[in-house]
Amino acid sequence: MLASSVLAFLGVSVLVIVTPGPDTAVTVRNTLLGGRAGGIFTALGVSVGQAVWAFATSLGIVALLVASEPLFLAVKYAGAAYLVWLGLHALRAAWRPGGGGDATSSARPAKRLGRGAAFRQGLVSDLGNPKMAVFFASLLPQFVPAGQPAFTAFLALGLVFSLLTFAWLAAYAVAVAKAGDVLRRPRIRRAIEGVTGALLIGLGLRIAAEQR
Repeated sequence: MLASSVLAFLGVSVLVIVTPGPDTAVTVRNTLLGGRAGGIFTALGVSVGQAVWAFATSLGIVALLVASEPLFLAVKYAGAAYLVWLGLHALRAAWRPGGGGDATSSARPAKRLGRGAAFRQGLVSDLGNPKMAVFFASLLPQFVPAGQPAFTAFLALGLVFSLLTFAWLAAYAVAVAKAGDVLRRPRIRRAIEGVTGALLIGLGLRIAAEQR
């Protein structure tokens, strides 16, 4: 029974993790801005954010958040605003004069994204998404074996989910980084920045408009 519950949890987790969302978009963008390290540290920030949600679920804090309309809305709108801000920043980079042209452009290259900033963006992106709170609060109880301590089981399942997320997003970052020479050509990079910026803004607006 325990093995079947774990397998079912892993199956559901993989389906959720591989579905592109805000965390994927931020990871791809930060890989272009900071190379493989930028993408991996973004993935680490995302997974740490999920670990925080898992710990909060284990303590029952997430249940209080979901039950409190003002708190839930505050997190939702703050997270949505952050995604929109990142999207606007990406669009500004895409439209920046001198950012296009060919690879021999004499324009000053954009400042490389640091590891700390990449980690911070991944962390805030995940913690600012209240859907993660609802997801953990609704998913984890379904896979806790009967007789198991709820705190330990919730935390263990949540940490497994966060580790799987890190592995997936880190692999994404490595793949994007390997194609970095092509993707970082000014015209292609500006196009990706534009698409990613529009996607982040759209995701932010969707989070803000969604009901629970």
